[in-house]
Amino acid sequence: MGEEDEYACVNKAQLKIKDNSGIKKKKKKKKANKDIEKAIEHEVKQHQQQQQVKPTEEQKRTKAELAFQKMQEKMQKQRIQQKAEMTHKQRVERFNQHLDSLTEHFDIPKVSWTK
Repeated sequence: MGEEDEYACVNKAQLKIKDNSGIKKKKKKKKANKDIEKAIEHEVKQHQQQQQVKPTEEQKRTKAELAFQKMQEKMQKQRIQQKAEMTHKQRVERFNQHLDSLTEHFDIPKVSWTK
């Protein structure tokens, strides 16, 4: 009987779900889109102005920094050319030849519980 007293105040009726039909959403105005477009144009203009400032930064670089940058660009071009020389198929064939040349010591042993 003590348990029945604990749950005596529980409502056994069906839950009521709120109806959304009375709520109307406000339509967004097109003015917001124009504001966004203006903001984007403003950011683009700022970005262009910052790019125009960059040549003065290059003048402040030392000879060593300029030489380093040139070498980095040169090495990057070489890497791109090396990757472009072979197709994916050629790379896979070359890798398979390399794997074939390795001794069987490096092979993954077959594991089977039934055999």
